[in-house]
Amino acid sequence: MDTLPKLSPAQSLLLRTAARRADGRVIPPDTLRGGARVKVLTALLHRGWIEPAADGGHLLTDAGYVAIGQQRHVRPDDVEPVDTTDDLQLLEGIPVRPGTKLAALVMALRRPQGATSLQLMLATGWQPHTVRGVISGMLRKKLGLNVVLAHNDSGERVYRVV
Repeated sequence: MDTLPKLSPAQSLLLRTAARRADGRVIPPDTLRGGARVKVLTALLHRGWIEPAADGGHLLTDAGYVAIGQQRHVRPDDVEPVDTTDDLQLLEGIPVRPGTKLAALVMALRRPQGATSLQLMLATGWQPHTVRGVISGMLRKKLGLNVVLAHNDSGERVYRVV
């Protein structure tokens, strides 16, 4: 039986909140200041649980996910960049403002392979029940889009507009 390493409350908070972010960015809370902030970040760096980012911040490493008993679901390299020039073309005929979370949801659903529930959650920052509710209420009922649900080989929900 593998046991998780002993973490201080501040270390646990930083790692768990970074794991919830799609990019794995470590953002210390404003209440963690001065020497305490430096001590916590230094300890995490020495253990290899975080690494310096190009912009001066820190990112959670795979070892950091293991330290809190989680796995990295989606790497930032795997997330497809959003092309803002195609927003108006993709949303043509649908009364959705470009640049909104709803627009990001519609664009993800219009991809040929569709989008998993996790991808939709990461694109919008919504909880799973909110994603399902918006698909059911807003997209299907109000906008009249034909959104189909299928399951991929690993059993994840995959939504797609047909």
